[in-house]
Amino acid sequence: MTPMANTVEKVLLAAPRGYCAGVDRAVQTVERALDMHGAPVYVRKEIVHNKHVVETLRDRGAIFVDEATEVPEGAVCVFSAHGVAPSVRAGAIERSLQTIDATCPLVTKVHREAVRFAEQGYTIVLVGHDGHEEVEGTMGEAPDQIVLVQDEADVETLEIENPERVAYITQTTLAVDETTAILTRLRERFPKIVGPRIDDICYATTNRQAAVKQMAASCDLLLVIGSRNSSNSVRLVEVARDCGTASYLIDNFGEVEEQWLEGVRVLGISSGASAPENLVAELVEFFRARGVSDISEFDVVREDVRFMLPKQIRDAVAPAGAVGAP
Repeated sequence: MTPMANTVEKVLLAAPRGYCAGVDRAVQTVERALDMHGAPVYVRKEIVHNKHVVETLRDRGAIFVDEATEVPEGAVCVFSAHGVAPSVRAGAIERSLQTIDATCPLVTKVHREAVRFAEQGYTIVLVGHDGHEEVEGTMGEAPDQIVLVQDEADVETLEIENPERVAYITQTTLAVDETTAILTRLRERFPKIVGPRIDDICYATTNRQAAVKQMAASCDLLLVIGSRNSSNSVRLVEVARDCGTASYLIDNFGEVEEQWLEGVRVLGISSGASAPENLVAELVEFFRARGVSDISEFDVVREDVRFMLPKQIRDAVAPAGAVGAP
């Protein structure tokens, strides 16, 4: 397609954007596992929901499988950032797999909340998206006591045996505003409902949505880099559209369609928490090549969150770091 005459004069880059601490930890975990054990290293599900990341790791020797039962007995198997149910862990032990758990610590927090509420005899309402790996893993902690709601309509039809003993938890990558509305309705229906001490929606999801919300008013179009199965990336597009700004989800600059750019003067760019920064850089270069020179960061929040790598990885690299130590 022949490019139209460029009308884009300015590009705003949402900050924060891209990798969160949990994704960075998960990707590094697979990279370090490959360094330590050599190929192949098996990974249950996509380590994070991004096609580019998965393909890059596959090229290095990672083999992605849907279930741990597909992993040869005794092999190295990494659990993805989205977490797994206890039954998956038990199956891995039965098959003598060398498991490395790359579950995001913020997802692990939700699992622990589910266990705690279940032990206290609560019926647990999980706010999340049916079929998402994180939801499947969390529900596996107490399958007989957890019910899933996806929207306010689901709340209306909820029937709970003991309305006096209800708790809620949420998927970590939901839309903040939508989740607030669902929780408000839950509290109206179940006045004694209890929840986690700290909000389950992760800091990165909240911050990226806040940046898009604040930036959207200044943009004619907002492009979000992320894969279609990335819940938090899809939410960013929804947030921008809710602000009245046209927005599209793309995996990379090659998916930009010329008709989107017609009449666009100010273009916003963000990226989901599992999208690497080099994809943003390529998109920026795409617009530089079209003559755009006014490119600036739109700073909303500064992030400094870091998570330690899994213990097996830390233990393996510690001796190397200790060489020459007194």
